[in-house]
Amino acid sequence: MVRAGIVVESSPVLDLGEVTALYRAVGWTAYADDVATLEAALAGSSRVVAARRDGRLVGLARVISDGATICYLQDVLVHPDAQRAGVGRALVLSALEPYAAVRQKVLLTDDEPGQRAFYESLGYRETRDHDAGSLRAFVRFDS
Repeated sequence: MVRAGIVVESSPVLDLGEVTALYRAVGWTAYADDVATLEAALAGSSRVVAARRDGRLVGLARVISDGATICYLQDVLVHPDAQRAGVGRALVLSALEPYAAVRQKVLLTDDEPGQRAFYESLGYRETRDHDAGSLRAFVRFDS
C-alpha cells in the first residue's frame, strides 16, 4: 500500500527539470546528462505514470508497447526518500494497467537482490528460471 500523501498520476504533466532531478537522485546520470534524449524517450513512450508527494515528483515509470503482443516496462524510478513505501509497486501496477491482455511483459534491471525480489513480487521471473525451457533473452548496447 502506498503511504498517505502519495498520488499516482497517469499521463502526468511533467516538468523536464523535475524529471532530470529525479533521474539524478536515483543515480541514473546517463539519462540526466542527455536531457534531449530523455525528453524524446518520454515523448515516445506508450504510457508514462508519475508519483507525487505534496506536489513533488517522487517516482516515475514508463512503458513501450505495441498494445497487443508485447509490453516493455522501462525506467521505474523512486526517489530515495520515498522508497520502501509502496510507490514502486503502485507505479508498476498503474503503468501496466492498460496492458492486462498483453502476453509478453519484459524488463531489464540491475543485478541486485532487491531488484529481483521487487520484480518477482510483481509476477516477473528471470528468463533462466522460466518454465519455457528454450527461452533466451538477448540485449545489445551500442555506444
